[in-house]
Amino acid sequence: MTLSENNVIANPLENPEQKAVIDAIIDENIHLNGATMVILNQVQEKIGFISKPVQAYIASRLGVPISKVHGVVSFYSFFTTTPRGKHTIKFCLGTACYVGGIDQIIEKAKQLLGIEPGNTTPDGMVTLEVCRCVGACSQAPVVVVDDNIRGRMQPNRFPKVIQDIQNQEAAN
Repeated sequence: MTLSENNVIANPLENPEQKAVIDAIIDENIHLNGATMVILNQVQEKIGFISKPVQAYIASRLGVPISKVHGVVSFYSFFTTTPRGKHTIKFCLGTACYVGGIDQIIEKAKQLLGIEPGNTTPDGMVTLEVCRCVGACSQAPVVVVDDNIRGRMQPNRFPKVIQDIQNQEAAN
């Protein structure tokens, strides 16, 4: 069994339960027009990421070249090839957010969490990501925590974002 640094199975195909989920998704959608996108979306939703072995497996099951599946996964930014943390913090790099100082907020996040964007904290709790415009330019700079937009963010207010996540986890 291959484990990531967070002890998450890096190859879901090695976990019988996760493989069964992937197989069910493929079986249910294999005959649809646009099956590749439908299957990848559902696998991402249920498993949380689409590793290279899973991409190869899906391509094999669909009878398409792996380059087709990998092309879709690498083109769309909402697909990820590695496990994400329980919570995701995205930093908008759109023009308004960039001009508004999002780079300083990213630096504060790196300082507080000890990781770079694209990585997950060792406890598996938080993943930092950058993204393009989220369409909330009037609130720039914007940070998206899970699915919640936090506008007019400032570096000195960012620690509250981390505190809110910790409080949420303590309540669960």
